[in-house]
Amino acid sequence: MSIVIAQVPAVWNVDANLGTVREVLGQTHPGDVVVLPEGMLSGYGEDLTPLDTLDPAEVDHAVTRVAQLAAGKRVQVFCGSLLPWNGGWCNAGLFFPAEGDHQVYRKINLAMNERGRLLAGDRLPTVDIPHPHGKITAGVQLCREIRFPEQWQHLAAAEARLFVYLTNAANTREPEGVWRSHLISRAAENQRFLASSNIAHPDQHCPSMLVSPRGEVLGELPAGRSDVLRHTIDLDETGSWYLDQRRQDVLSLDYHPRDL
Repeated sequence: MSIVIAQVPAVWNVDANLGTVREVLGQTHPGDVVVLPEGMLSGYGEDLTPLDTLDPAEVDHAVTRVAQLAAGKRVQVFCGSLLPWNGGWCNAGLFFPAEGDHQVYRKINLAMNERGRLLAGDRLPTVDIPHPHGKITAGVQLCREIRFPEQWQHLAAAEARLFVYLTNAANTREPEGVWRSHLISRAAENQRFLASSNIAHPDQHCPSMLVSPRGEVLGELPAGRSDVLRHTIDLDETGSWYLDQRRQDVLSLDYHPRDL
């Protein structure tokens, strides 16, 4: 599977963001799995007051356009956006298969700046990526959810072989290197590939990179500038050796999806 990770800006301008997505997809080949940052379509920031003037219809139109672009390029696209939902907004990770349409993961563990402004999701779904040798299951997590390993473990137990991590992490208050270490741990402890995409920003504290199921960094983009990383992975390298050794007679985690 060919993974393309884009480290690009995500600004409070939907048209500008769509232009960035078009530019990235212009560098892809049919069959690529493309990973773009959190808030890629709508824009995002620690200050969410621009939401007050963000047009829901404009964001919905951007989602439709990316679905069309993915289908036209015959690529699979993961990207983030704030989305109108239930009379408010949520922070979402979207998957656009090459066949068209899209699926949505709504962030369940909101950051402090999001609480009171955004609505939290209540499900941890997986998505199936079409592949010539059969569908590949993937799980999506967003930004702060890097701190909650039980969510990633659930996705691995639900047969996700690829973790897709979308973030908008540019905070000078965060210690250097901590989030990078978290990403390596999430990949290695679950024996899964992990593709991380952050915005291009001078203060970014989380890398855009690809990690192997052994915790090896297969590729990493330099911080602070726009760039694209391409790497081919062998999904047969994933495994469940560690997961199968869990002492669930001593400690177990339960998943509680809520009916809407």
